[in-house]
Amino acid sequence: MNNLWFALEGAWHVLLAGLVLGAGLPAVFSLGIRALSYGAHQNVDDHTPHPFAKVVAAFAFGLVILAIALGIGVIVSNGMGYRLSFESIYPAFVPK
Repeated sequence: MNNLWFALEGAWHVLLAGLVLGAGLPAVFSLGIRALSYGAHQNVDDHTPHPFAKVVAAFAFGLVILAIALGIGVIVSNGMGYRLSFESIYPAFVPK
């Protein structure tokens, strides 16, 4: 019974990572695209988004870029014999 619990716990972690990275990042990106279109419907001739929507879009795009950079960092660091450590204030490459 204990092995079943460990298997379900591992499956939950895989499911959560898949939701966050698999569907979460495209959802955040689409939120940024949607924010850029907010306010453009008020005037047909003027297609500039609302200033607050620009801030929301910049935050969403920055979050997606940060996640992509960390993912590439993990892949590259493992290939070069390092690991990505989050023990300090910022992520750092430390030898394995």
